This record gives sequence, structure tokens and C-alpha cells, in this order.
Amino acid sequence: MSTSPAAEARSDYPWLIIAAGCLIAALTFGPRSALGFFQIPMLADTGWTRADFGLALAIQNLMWGLGQPVFGAVADRFGTWRVLALAGLMYAAGLLLMATPDSLWFLHLGGGVLVGLGIAAGSFGIILAAFARNVTAEQRSFAFGLGTAAGSAGMFVFAPFSQALIDAFGWQDSLLIMSALMLLVPVLAIPLRGNSTSGRTSQVEIDQSIGAALREAFGHSSYLLLTAGFFVCGFQVAFITAHFPAYVADIGIDARYAVIGVSAIGFFNIIGSLASGIIGQKYSKPIFLALIYIGRSIAVTVFLLLPQTGTSVIVFSVVMGLLWLSTVPPTNALVAIMFGTKYLGMLGGIVFLSHQVGSFLGVWMGGYLFERFGSYDPVWWLGVALGLFAAVVHWPISERPVERPGLAAPAE
Repeated sequence: MSTSPAAEARSDYPWLIIAAGCLIAALTFGPRSALGFFQIPMLADTGWTRADFGLALAIQNLMWGLGQPVFGAVADRFGTWRVLALAGLMYAAGLLLMATPDSLWFLHLGGGVLVGLGIAAGSFGIILAAFARNVTAEQRSFAFGLGTAAGSAGMFVFAPFSQALIDAFGWQDSLLIMSALMLLVPVLAIPLRGNSTSGRTSQVEIDQSIGAALREAFGHSSYLLLTAGFFVCGFQVAFITAHFPAYVADIGIDARYAVIGVSAIGFFNIIGSLASGIIGQKYSKPIFLALIYIGRSIAVTVFLLLPQTGTSVIVFSVVMGLLWLSTVPPTNALVAIMFGTKYLGMLGGIVFLSHQVGSFLGVWMGGYLFERFGSYDPVWWLGVALGLFAAVVHWPISERPVERPGLAAPAE
């Protein structure tokens, strides 16, 4: 296969692409993971309810999911930089509107729709697809681990950073500051200006149409199981992201433990994501994913049943941090193994849409059921049950390329 000069040039500096993508992942994942700290001061000033705040973040997660395959397909076709530049602008506009408490609609439109679409256009699926096209198959899982760990680093940094901003400037000015930071994304995205014909793609992948790729994916049982299982990941992590600081306050533990806990999730998420990338290179990815979900269910069960203290909050956060985004590298790597990299942004985005439907339900049900029952316990236990379901559906997934009669095997 012949490649364009631009593609040849891009493949010569994959680590610059990875470095830029990691910085963007940290910027796009950091603020949204810290929005839970804005809940209590925002509601105190506006009189809105936790259900109102939960609905805004639920909309955000749904928009993130709905936008992911669309922006993934656009990036595959027209280039990653264009999509990432749009991501930074939408994210900035959303946080700006969220900082305006004149109407509940501003919260839902800004923090919900615009931030959600901004995250979708600048999320892991877009960035990891660019990584996949510029490294070898042997390097792919580790590169995915680096990108995921960078998002985790954003969570680790923005948790204390956001709380410090709120303490110093109030929640409105803090959102404005974070809005301005999002304008760095279009600049950082310049090295990621390739599309699906760039880097290490194969002739087989280039010749396949979008319609054929979608029919192939939706007819593949392992892809459908992977999509179903990733729903659970979204439900679990989005509920904790949005409601954990409020939950810690509800059980009478000092707020500083919530900050430490979210920071611990972010820090140990870095370790877990890097370890996941390495483990995924050597061992069965479906079995590894099943074990991650079992581990989450055990961690939540132990946390709820044992006496809850500041120490238990931190220990729980450490364990969940190790298991937090460790699902992302093997999940994206499995999609690449099954179908190649040409439509990885789109097909990975569809898997992620399932994740975000779960996120929508986790965030919304957290707020709704709290208002109805005065407790987050029903959602915690539902997450435990779903974790066991996810373990079951990942176990039979086949880790091999889809059969394409009449076509040569994809070349790396």
C-alpha cells in the first residue's frame, strides 16, 4: 500500500502525537470529573435540588455518548484536529453557561449539552483512535494505557485544583477559569491532524465502507457483548463522579476526605490505567475485564458493609482508582483487534455510547432515588449487581479479528 507524504511524516513522530493527546485527555477529563465539588455550593446559592444537578450531569453523559460515534466518524473522515478544536470551543462555552445561575436551563444547556458534546469531541475514543493509527499493534495497548492514564492525571489534578478555586474565588469564577483553560485544546491538538488514511492503516480497512463496517460490527457477537458490558462501567463511574462528594458529606465525614478520595481515585487511576495497558498486551483482555468488574462489586460491597470512616473513604477510593478507567485500554484494544483501525473512532464510539447511556442512568438515578428515598444506597447496590452482570458478559468474548471471507488479513 502506498501512503501519502503527510502520512509518512506523521508516522515518524508517534510519540509527539501521544504526548499531545495525553495533555488533551487530561484537560478534557479533568474538569468534568471535578464537577461534583460544585454541587453543594451551587445549590446553596441557587436553591436548585440534587435532582436538578444530577439531571444536568446525566444529560452531559448522554450527550457525550450520543456525540462520540458521530465525532469519531467525522475525525476518521476529516481529521482529528478539526474535531478536537471544536471540542475545546464547545467545552469552554458550556462551562461559561454553567457559571451563569440566572436559569436552570443554562445549567442543563451548558453543563449538560455543550460540555457533554465537548467531552465527546475530545474524549478517549477520538484520541486513542489517533494513537492506534500511529503505533504498531504490539505498542497499541500500552499507548492506550498512556492516554487513559493521562485522563486519570487530569482527574487527580483537577480535584484539589477545583476545590482550591472554589474556596478562593467561589464556584462561578472557578467555572470561568476552567472555561478559559479549555481554549488550550485547539492549540495542543495541532500534531493530531491526521485521519483514517494516516499512519499505519491497511488496504483492507481503506476499501471498507462505513455501511459495511457497521453491518460487520452489529453482526459480531463479541462486539455486542463488549458494548453491553461497557454500559456497566459508565453506570458505576458516573454515579461516583457526580455523587460521591455529597455522599461523603451525608454520612457525616469531613469534606476534606471527599477531596482526598477523588484525588486518590485520580492518582491510582493513573497506575491502574498504565498497568491495564501492560496487562492487556500479555493476557486475555476479556477475562481481565471480567475480573475488573468483579473487583468493583467486591470493593463497593465491602465499603458499604464495613463501618464508614475517613480512612475507609480513602481506602475505597484507592481500590476504585486502580479499577476506574482500567477498562478503557482493553476495551478499545479489543475493538481494534476485531475490526482494525480505519473506523475505530466510530466503532469505539458506539461502544462508548453504551457506556454513556449507563452514565446517564447512574447520575440521574443517583439524584432521583436520593430525593425519593433520602439515601444513595439503592444505587450503590444496583451497581454491585451490574458489576457481576458485566463480568458474565465479558467472559465469552473472542479476542481475534473478525472473519472477512475473500479479503486478506489486515496488515499492520
